[in-house]
Amino acid sequence: MFWSRKWSMPRFELWEKIMQQKKAKYSFLMMLCIVLLGIIGPWIAPHDPTKTYYEAFMQGPSKDFWLGTDAIGRDILSRMLYGTRVTLTVAVLASVMTFVAGTLIGVTCAYLGGIVDNLIMRIMDIMLALPGIVLALAIVAVLGPSQENAMIAIGISSIPAFSILIRGAALSIKQSGYVEASRSIGSSNWWIITRQFIPNISNVLIVYTTMFIGSAILGTSALGFIGLGAQPPTPEWGTMLNEGKNYLREAWWLATFPGLAITAVVFTVYLLGDALRDIFDPKS
Repeated sequence: MFWSRKWSMPRFELWEKIMQQKKAKYSFLMMLCIVLLGIIGPWIAPHDPTKTYYEAFMQGPSKDFWLGTDAIGRDILSRMLYGTRVTLTVAVLASVMTFVAGTLIGVTCAYLGGIVDNLIMRIMDIMLALPGIVLALAIVAVLGPSQENAMIAIGISSIPAFSILIRGAALSIKQSGYVEASRSIGSSNWWIITRQFIPNISNVLIVYTTMFIGSAILGTSALGFIGLGAQPPTPEWGTMLNEGKNYLREAWWLATFPGLAITAVVFTVYLLGDALRDIFDPKS
């Protein structure tokens, strides 16, 4: 029967490969649960994340507050559930910015070569000379601290490394027969870039983008930790970690649970990226 046959359409091949490899399957399912939690978190949160419970200042985990409360009586669990959406939104949008700009820069430089390639790559090298977090700090210092500016800063600071990696992958496509054939029949540069280069490095793009999402989550939390990300009372994991660092002895739960959340999500993203790399490049 039609429905009993193995579905082998090309667009389902990646899904089949993910389901066949344990590391990829479990990390993908974990990431799916985290994303789902970020979507439905505000609806399942037991309390208002900004409401102060005056009778429960710095109360430890209990039946009323499963993860305890902070220094001004706000529920930690509710704040973490709301913070999941905030952190993931900033990280994903920053990664999309990096993906679009980095891909266009890297592929264009590889295709055009010459003075355009040298000029743009030297600019990327100069930007890459600064650590990503330092560049992000400089951008936020100019734009001002906010959730939106943190997203822009993380996205821009990741473009140099991403574009250099994509350029290296695109250079292997440049001298291929189908690119030369497209040139010989008069195809436009834009058509060749979008229809020849990008589809043929899609595997590399998927792996690198996944890895950069993990870096973006760390960057988001780092900016929030130093007060340059989402501003209070917006719940964000890095901000919560900063608020709890002064109470490690008296109230260990304030910093422990946000720290564990950041670690778990970043570990899951990197595990998924590593699994995707194994799928696309078994020799590695």
